[in-house]
Amino acid sequence: MRTPPAHVVPPDRARKRRRLARTTLAAAVVAALGGSAIYIAGAQAEEVAVPGRVQAEAFAAQSGAQTESTGDTDGGRNVGWLADGDWLRYDNVSITGADLTARVAALNTTGGTVELHLGTQNGQLLASFPIASTGGWQKWTTVTAKASSVPAGAQTVFAVLKSIGTADFVNLNWFTFGPATATTPSASTAPSASSAPSSSPSASPSGAPAGGGWVPVDQARWSRELAAFNAITPKAVPAGTTRVPEFHTDCDLANSAPDDPIVLPGLAGASHMHTFFGPRVDAFTTTDKLLSSTTTCNAPGDLSAYWVPELRKDGKPVPMKSFRVYYGSRVKDPSTVKPFPPGLRVVEGDAKKQVDTPKNAGSNQFWCAGSAEIGRSADGNWPVCAPGGNLIFQLVFKDCWDGKNIDSPDHKSHMGDPVNGVCTGKYPVAVPDLSFMVNYQSLGGDGLSLASGKPSSMHGDFMNAWEPDHLGALVKSCLNQNAKCGVEPTFAGG
Repeated sequence: MRTPPAHVVPPDRARKRRRLARTTLAAAVVAALGGSAIYIAGAQAEEVAVPGRVQAEAFAAQSGAQTESTGDTDGGRNVGWLADGDWLRYDNVSITGADLTARVAALNTTGGTVELHLGTQNGQLLASFPIASTGGWQKWTTVTAKASSVPAGAQTVFAVLKSIGTADFVNLNWFTFGPATATTPSASTAPSASSAPSSSPSASPSGAPAGGGWVPVDQARWSRELAAFNAITPKAVPAGTTRVPEFHTDCDLANSAPDDPIVLPGLAGASHMHTFFGPRVDAFTTTDKLLSSTTTCNAPGDLSAYWVPELRKDGKPVPMKSFRVYYGSRVKDPSTVKPFPPGLRVVEGDAKKQVDTPKNAGSNQFWCAGSAEIGRSADGNWPVCAPGGNLIFQLVFKDCWDGKNIDSPDHKSHMGDPVNGVCTGKYPVAVPDLSFMVNYQSLGGDGLSLASGKPSSMHGDFMNAWEPDHLGALVKSCLNQNAKCGVEPTFAGG
């Protein structure tokens, strides 16, 4: 049975900056509210291309970054949520002179620097931009720096964030790397929120590693899979079947590694430690590789990869008890749910959210399954479970898709929540609602930590690699008909 509603993550998923009050709202007007650090901007603001600029959101890979609509001149989006240790990678950058600039905004008096390194995060230092508070997260200024050299040819440049503080300290909108030339320096630029990607992607979305930027769905492939799904005749639902749109897959541990092929593709060992379920996963995993792999999951046709940060007790991994993924629906009419598009990649949760989680604090709560909670850890963040139970976490994903992209710069913005039980607006396509049920062989208490930090940093990743005929049959017979199934399109009661 699905966990009772009391344990379901609430629908309010508003992102909050770590340790600093900062809110970004989408609206049809632009208004700066003096001294409040609140900025209201049109979420569909078009970006004006300016020769010679590398837009900050045009990264090829990143750690710790998210994008948002900007109120800066020329519109588009900026990169935010940047703190010490975060970084952005830009490929194919042409450095045309020693005079470099960066467009920044900040509301953190601690400040810091943005270091530009060549080749790797610790490569040759090209330049450093000093960052001080500008008076607001959308109060923009241009800072300058001198390049230590002007290397010829296309370069890989890492922007590495450095600060003595732990909170977010800067927003970035764009860089210049010398005077503009006939060919603007480029990376794989992301479209603005309002721009529609081409219906013919330039590369296979499933064969290429994930990374920064918007990745359009292979529309031809998606159309074929959708036509095959629409042609499926659902199985008749027998009397006594529980009327809940649901099926599931159970997976054993596949491997653990400091890799993340969605957030840090191709960068082996660059992530905190993750626990992977399904096929074995490393930094170079792609959907195509998953489709030719073996899996530890028991639902026929499910070759998808699922992962969460490793849980530790006194620095050692906590053994898994079980891992189940429920596929359900939160929309009012589950007959509208479609299968996942090919190659979909999604991250849910915030690995950088480091806040306390006392009892009854809301979402991102570990809790006790099979027994009562009889206390809390000394820091109040972890429950203590009575004998006979175990520590558990439920992570609920968004289930409305934009219908265009299988990935986005923050690996979240191509997905949204239902509005009044309907997938609409920017996210018109209802897809299955994923719910990770992560059970540990632990009674909780002191000494626990996630590889990503506090329990508030719990997060999960999903890389779709279902065989379309199997997933289509489950969606058509179980979800569309509001009927409870197991790992196959057969029905269950109780």
